[in-house]
Amino acid sequence: MRASHISRAIPVALALWAAGCAQMPGDAPRQAPAAPQITESMLRERAREQLTLGIKQYEAGDFDSALKNLQAALDHGLLPKPEQSVARKNLAFIHCVSNRETQCKDEFRKAFEINPEFALTPAEDGHPIWGPVYRTVRTQLLAEREAASRKPTNFIPLAKAEQMLADGIVKYDAGDYTAAHKLFEDSLKEGLKEKNDRVRAMKHLAFSTCLLGNYSRCRGEFIKIYEVDPDFDLTAAEAGHPSWTKTFATAKAMAKKQLADKAAKEAREKERAKPPVAPAAATPKK
Repeated sequence: MRASHISRAIPVALALWAAGCAQMPGDAPRQAPAAPQITESMLRERAREQLTLGIKQYEAGDFDSALKNLQAALDHGLLPKPEQSVARKNLAFIHCVSNRETQCKDEFRKAFEINPEFALTPAEDGHPIWGPVYRTVRTQLLAEREAASRKPTNFIPLAKAEQMLADGIVKYDAGDYTAAHKLFEDSLKEGLKEKNDRVRAMKHLAFSTCLLGNYSRCRGEFIKIYEVDPDFDLTAAEAGHPSWTKTFATAKAMAKKQLADKAAKEAREKERAKPPVAPAAATPKK
């Protein structure tokens, strides 16, 4: 065979050999590696990591990064409700210190809606920037819940005392505690028919008195409530308010002692009022 023929045959043979190797039986085609499977537990863990990171960034003053991570943690939709409210709380703090009061209110409201027992610590509540915003949102929600619980089926105009109470709540929510205080007093003098309304007026009268700085009178107003409702108590959010936490605790203890003393006195008087037991007749001797 000529050299030129051999040189042309070698590439052809190599090509045929390669094709044959490619088609050898038992040689399975290569598959792309499978994508990793993302589970719900992995996403939940990722959400918690972003929540933790967002809080650290907030505490370090990196508000933009904290905002992104806190929102991303919520967007997964897998955080438990208490952790959701923590994320909302820190988002509210960021919006408030960034002068975005509307967004701050929205986040506080969402925190309450997620977790009805949501409350700031006394130190957080007393913060000069977001404390007033938080308290306004909390008061509005409490008023809305109370109104919804006793909403009439048909609209009936309020009586004078009830209208004074409603006007007082509006003034209270607006921060006009002096005007609210007078309206609550007047509604009680006018005569509120329902026990719940009387307790509500007395409670907000005490709140207003404390917020006006008269703590001894505030304590007295709290004590009066127990004369109407011996089982009265504040909600966790209300009891934690820094303006009356200690005052209410003292008033509650005093009122409970007064109720116990009164019950003991009535029991003694009832015992004394019982007719004396006649002595048994002597058995005659045989």
